[in-house]
Amino acid sequence: MLSTVMKRLEEIYPELVEFRRDLHMYPELSFHEVNTPLKIAQFLTNLGLEVRTQVGGRGVVATLKGGKPGKTVALRADFDALPIQDEKDVPYKSKVPGVMHACGHDIHTAGLLGVAKVLSEVREEWPGNVVFIHQFAEELAPGGAMPMIEDGCLEGVDVIYGVHVWSTMPYGTISVKDGYTMAAADEFEVEIQGKGGHGATPHLTVDSLVVGSQLVLNLQQIVSRKVDPLKPAVVTVGSFHSGEAFNVIPNTASLKGTVRTFDEDVRELIEKEIEALTKATCEGAGAGYSYRYSRGYPALWNHPEETDRVERLAKDLLGAAQVNRMAPIMGGEDFAYYLQKVPGTFFFVGGGNPEIGASYPHHHPKFNVDERSMLITGKLFLAAILDYQENSK
Repeated sequence: MLSTVMKRLEEIYPELVEFRRDLHMYPELSFHEVNTPLKIAQFLTNLGLEVRTQVGGRGVVATLKGGKPGKTVALRADFDALPIQDEKDVPYKSKVPGVMHACGHDIHTAGLLGVAKVLSEVREEWPGNVVFIHQFAEELAPGGAMPMIEDGCLEGVDVIYGVHVWSTMPYGTISVKDGYTMAAADEFEVEIQGKGGHGATPHLTVDSLVVGSQLVLNLQQIVSRKVDPLKPAVVTVGSFHSGEAFNVIPNTASLKGTVRTFDEDVRELIEKEIEALTKATCEGAGAGYSYRYSRGYPALWNHPEETDRVERLAKDLLGAAQVNRMAPIMGGEDFAYYLQKVPGTFFFVGGGNPEIGASYPHHHPKFNVDERSMLITGKLFLAAILDYQENSK
């Protein structure tokens, strides 16, 4: 049966490309998805599946009930876009100014719809149930995963699989990893209150710009001197604003940054250390401050058994040389919430192809991927579902 549905997936590939390109031309930002979930829901409804809309806010969940007994497997795809101007020279370039699918979520969505379509055609012979989770707002914390979970998208689910197409991996390759695979992604803000004045009389001021500059340097000591060197961590200041005129010492300075960790103890340590350094730096200079630390997605932890399953099936599908065990990624992903509730794994499918201009990194204005990655994703999803039904304990 597996070969039959895989062949059928190849037959409907042009339909998946058409759907993907429609999403690409009309992208919608996180928490502002209106037409995208409507299109997804209509597609799934036409397949005769049980469809829930507005799950957790803007999510869509469809359930396929197989004709044979078995467990319930969930598959997840995200569908939000990014606030980036599309600069690709392709017929399906985004028609929405300043918004584009620069991370491959349109590929994830169309690929999952392909799996739903081929399974709907053989549902009477298929074992168990399949839950198709189409998630909104992955790109922007607090994300769509948690509200969808709270709204019941994982009820009755035994295992879940997720995927991300990766433009820096060659098309035809797959990467997997068990354990911690993607980092917790947090944000912090510091507002420094100094005492402004004339640039010619710095002794009469408390220079917030200088205090802020010192704080940026001090923060770099957290990872190098406070964190166990065997535990990965990143503290990055990505925004620093202070002052407007060349001869005026500014009254305030503001910093924004991100923290990436895997270990929860390290996460808590860094949160406290940023505040401690901020307090010491500001008080030492006679400045005031305010500090805000916002926790984003938790670290993503892949379950070993399901990771091994996907790795084995990927080698069967593409050959052992095309499958590798990857290093952890410091990027964040709210698929982590699903994995905190049920076993599963999140893997990466190569979409890079320089011959078609698909060689730019994610979140780049010219981002694109080889659309055939949808077929690899779909085939691996199909193989994982059936293997789980046949071999899970």
